[in-house]
Amino acid sequence: MFDLIRPLLFKLQPETAHAISLQLLRLGGLPAFAPLLQGLFSAPQKPVTAFGLTFKNPVGLAAGYDKDARAVNGLAALGFGHVEVGTVTPRPQAGNPLPRVFRLPEDFAVINRMGFPGKGANFVARQLRSNSRQTILGVNLGKNKDTSLEQAAEDYIALMRIFTPLADYLTINISSPNTVGLRRLQGREMLETLLGEIARERNQITLGRGGRTPMLVKIAPDLSDDELQDAVGVILNTGMDGIIATNTTIQREMLQGTHQGETGGLSGRPLRALSDSVLAKVVTLVNGKIPVIGVGGIMTPDDAKKKIDLGATLVQVYTGLVYAGPGLVREIIRR
Repeated sequence: MFDLIRPLLFKLQPETAHAISLQLLRLGGLPAFAPLLQGLFSAPQKPVTAFGLTFKNPVGLAAGYDKDARAVNGLAALGFGHVEVGTVTPRPQAGNPLPRVFRLPEDFAVINRMGFPGKGANFVARQLRSNSRQTILGVNLGKNKDTSLEQAAEDYIALMRIFTPLADYLTINISSPNTVGLRRLQGREMLETLLGEIARERNQITLGRGGRTPMLVKIAPDLSDDELQDAVGVILNTGMDGIIATNTTIQREMLQGTHQGETGGLSGRPLRALSDSVLAKVVTLVNGKIPVIGVGGIMTPDDAKKKIDLGATLVQVYTGLVYAGPGLVREIIRR
């Protein structure tokens, strides 16, 4: 069915097609329609435990699709074992100017330079409070564009205070290439300061409210080996609970698509080998101390299996859905 619909969607601008699909999934999450989606996309249970949580299967939706948590239940009905919403910023922001998303069908890829557009933390919190939880929920956290790197911890801490009681886990996003300077936070000195402050705040939240929401860190695929070793070392030393490897890349190797020269983060099939390489290095560096989620270039069930074989506990997909459709989730689980 998706093979028939995809050409029609691809005639639309990427953000328009995305908005339509998101609206349909909002409707699909309603009690009248959710059983239909669940029947179409049901898959066998394959429970996985990570971060103290039990996931019904290892396949999740990466952050970026449902930025404002509008369609969590509809997405859950597609069979995901977890859904990560966001990236959420403390205050609403428009993101970067249009156009900012580009398909590269020849490469089975997408380039985006969205820049964390969204309605802000208070809107997302209202969305989450009004919905019953149908799957494990993660919230991806980012700083506002006009917040300096020196003050970035204040944005992340403000978001932690809001979303700790609303999410099953939180992700610190310091690796998007579309917010100027953000990736500098992955450097040892700045990362130690940022995650140190986050760890101290989490201890205060834990003491005040009880519970300990897992904290994950999402890293870029473009770090050198030394930078990667530094980043993983800081993540472990500050007591973070997991790593998501990886975000999109700024590299442009062997692309054929018309939009190959556009700036932004590249995702899809061309990211796969690079992301797999970084994943393997991260798994070695963490040495079983914390789980790793593998993301980047999962276009087929075999791509997902490769990440599990490399040591990922869970995987996440996004661009693969653009080209293969929502049935990809079930196919991966059945594999």
